[in-house]
Amino acid sequence: MRLVFFLCLFFLLLNCEDKQTKKKVTPKTTVTKKEKKAAVKDTVIEPEREFSKLNSKSAMAFFLEYDKHHKENKVRITTGFGTIDILLYNETKFHRSNFIFLTKQKYFNDTQFYRVINNYIVQAGNSDDKKTARKRAHIGRYLLPPDTKRGFKHDRGAVSMPSSEINNPYKLASPFEFFIVQQKGGAHFLDGDYTIFGKVIKGMDVIDKIAAVETDDGDWPDKNIYIKNVEIIN
Repeated sequence: MRLVFFLCLFFLLLNCEDKQTKKKVTPKTTVTKKEKKAAVKDTVIEPEREFSKLNSKSAMAFFLEYDKHHKENKVRITTGFGTIDILLYNETKFHRSNFIFLTKQKYFNDTQFYRVINNYIVQAGNSDDKKTARKRAHIGRYLLPPDTKRGFKHDRGAVSMPSSEINNPYKLASPFEFFIVQQKGGAHFLDGDYTIFGKVIKGMDVIDKIAAVETDDGDWPDKNIYIKNVEIIN
């Protein structure tokens, strides 16, 4: 009887302690059943890694080594408006290697030309699709330092890398995005601020078509312009 009494008292105290503990848990937002189902449905199995996830500390060493084994410097971008061939400059090795790496990872496929300003630039490499965010998360979060003293100018057809949106006094480059100068005569006021790492060698007529589309107040095309594929060419 005494044993039963102590056991009952033990479980009663345990239950009280558990209730007190729950009261002290930090409040958190409530997730609805609908949101839970959406989260489960949205869960994907991360593919097997071929490389370590990159960050700003590891990226430079990674691309320095990558440059030794991946010397490709021409790519073709396929869009609904036609194809654009780009020559990537060997002089800007980190930015060239980064673009080749992302091309081989098929990152750019299904991203969009999301900023279009006629007679200025067309900017690509992002989208509002969750798949793009997943790709970035898999590859890693990193920035590239500017490389602006190679003598290249923001002439018409220049391919350059925009700065990250974060607080960025050194204009570190956002590695997943790029812009192409469409402006006749070039946009040389950009020289020295952004890294030019290539040029269009075929398909400026396609760039002109993209630049002429209707856009909203944020310069996003009214009808999405997808990059169907980016591939390495000889």
